[in-house]
Amino acid sequence: MTKWPWIERKFCFDFPVTKWPDLLERVRGTPARIEERVAGLSREILTRRRDGKGWSIQENIGHLIDLGYLPVRRIEQILAGDESLIAADMENRATREADHHARDIGELLSTFRRDRAELVDLIESLSEEDWSRSGVHPRLKTPMRIVDIAYFDAEHDDYHLGRIGELIRAFAPQPRRPRTTADRSADRRTDKRCP
Repeated sequence: MTKWPWIERKFCFDFPVTKWPDLLERVRGTPARIEERVAGLSREILTRRRDGKGWSIQENIGHLIDLGYLPVRRIEQILAGDESLIAADMENRATREADHHARDIGELLSTFRRDRAELVDLIESLSEEDWSRSGVHPRLKTPMRIVDIAYFDAEHDDYHLGRIGELIRAFAPQPRRPRTTADRSADRRTDKRCP
């Protein structure tokens, strides 16, 4: 169960614009983080909803694809000098109507990776001066700089990664822990072929 719904979250865009390299890496890294989380999960787990409510893992991934146009469009609007930014569909019609369960997880992951690469390419093409340019976010009713769009998108990614994590914990047959350097070192110590 979502502990803190997205729509209830408040954002403070008061950090320096020089934070953009950190935010760019969060935005760039989301496809790899999602791929790592869902690796090896069965279709049953990927498409299962908690108590038949909310979104499944695949629907959370599909939702990120469905909204991938928003940061791109908002950046384009700011660069064009628009004062007000495009609003998101808060009813999430695209996700509800998309039938992301009918798609293969590999297709969803590759689509998300491709779309995210296009956003990263756009962000990397910006000048230092562009990062501080802004427009007004329609729901938050506050100016949003391009650096804030990167932050907002990274936070939205993390929100859905959190939902994916909740579903994995609820439905995966066993806890999955990535192998650590210590695990690999222990393997080498017990492998008689290694000196």
